[in-house]
Amino acid sequence: MTSIGIIGSAGRMGQTIAALLGGGAGHAGGVDAGGDVAGLAAASDVLVDFSAPGGLEATLAAAREAGTPIVIGTTGLGKAQHALIDEAAQDIAVLQAANTSLGVNLLAHLVRDAAARLGTEWDIEIVEMHHRYKVDAPSGTALLLGEAAAAGRETTLGEVAEEGRAGLDCARTEGAIGFASLRGGSVAGDHQVIFAADGERIELGHRAESREIFARGAIRAARWLADKPAGRYAMADVLDL
Repeated sequence: MTSIGIIGSAGRMGQTIAALLGGGAGHAGGVDAGGDVAGLAAASDVLVDFSAPGGLEATLAAAREAGTPIVIGTTGLGKAQHALIDEAAQDIAVLQAANTSLGVNLLAHLVRDAAARLGTEWDIEIVEMHHRYKVDAPSGTALLLGEAAAAGRETTLGEVAEEGRAGLDCARTEGAIGFASLRGGSVAGDHQVIFAADGERIELGHRAESREIFARGAIRAARWLADKPAGRYAMADVLDL
């Protein structure tokens, strides 16, 4: 059985993954900030990281040293961290996912397909809502969906994203992908992608009813990744999309 080590084991996602693994042979243990990441990497067939961006450099170094594949579910990463992931993928298998839900990743595939088939006369707006404690916005999942839509239109999200509209001059640009972020309550994660044209709308969405969906997806991704050669992978590879 694939032995999974959890980075960020005391966090909400870490605890959920550990509970699903049930403390059996498939659970190699877990660490948090200041813990023995190198020891866990050496003891695991694959690592799952749902910690904080600041610890990623040390985690990747330990994984590379041990030759242990890693699933990275940590969000809020910057350019420097993405560069570290690219470097690590030269030596080990790395799967990075803004969202490990199988449903969300299938949704991204559908969004890309819809964007490719509909012209820029169809406006794209992405609305997301999360619990009151989430600190980053738009969510990593909203950005994932935006990137899928942009790819469908053969452009990049950086060229077409519109965020945080406010004031008296907020008319949208043709071809833009707009974002709206809502925060409140205990919402695990709601995402809706709206394609709006004159006289009609298409709405594609996903609602997370439990954090377990992300944990189940992460475990499936970890087991899939465990025997893969060095390289960068995504949840789309797990689903063979």
